[in-house]
This record gives sequence, C-alpha cells and structure tokens, in this order.
Amino acid sequence: MASDEGSVRVDSWIWSVRLTKTRSMASSACRAGHVRVNGERVKPAHTVRTGDEVRLRHAGRDRIVVVSRIVRKRVGAPVAVECYVDNSPPPPPREHTVPIGLRDRGTGRPTKRDRRDMERLRGMPGGPVSPR
Repeated sequence: MASDEGSVRVDSWIWSVRLTKTRSMASSACRAGHVRVNGERVKPAHTVRTGDEVRLRHAGRDRIVVVSRIVRKRVGAPVAVECYVDNSPPPPPREHTVPIGLRDRGTGRPTKRDRRDMERLRGMPGGPVSPR
C-alpha cells in the first residue's frame, strides 16, 4: 500500500495525498507551472523525496506542504494528512470573497436591466454602447 523509501512522481504524489481531485488535474497543474518543488517549477515526472517543499496553486489558493512520507497509491484522507506537513496560509474569510449575483429559483431569464445590475455588482464593464 504505502512505502516510506525512495521517490515518486510529483503528479502522482499530489494526487495520492488528495491535494487534487484527479491525477490528470495534478499533471495539468504541473504543466501549467502551478507546482514548485523546492522553489523550482517542475514537470509531472519530477521526483519528490521526503523533506521536499511542494507549492501548489489550486482552486484559487496556494498550498505549501513539506513531504513527510512517500506514498505511491491514493490513500484515505486520515492517512493522507500524515504524509505531509501543511504550511499553507489560512484561506481568506468568506466575507472577502466577491459576491455573486444569485437569482431566486424560478424567476426566469434576467431582463436587460437585471443583467446590467448583475454586471455592475461584479465590476464588469456593462454600460450602454455609444452610438456611432
């Protein structure tokens, strides 16, 4: 099941300790440059060893973890937490997130006025187009 010696691919380890939902998401994050091991951007096949610092930008927040145990297969959540030391900053409070204009269920399509109000709330440019 799990082994403590050697090294493993970074995309496989990120998926195994449940930092990403799928292994393909972990590989995509590596290819996009969202994964750093000891400060360097890495490819999915880069090896991870015990003691390495892994930084992952995922779902709008930074995860900073130090590898404390190598696992090759996906493990349960209680075991996964034991495989790394989490040094991530705390997530931002919900009050600081951008409010999204939600509509009541069953109210139908938004009118042009509703759409403009929602765009104004989101801070999107949605003013009237000037005639030529």
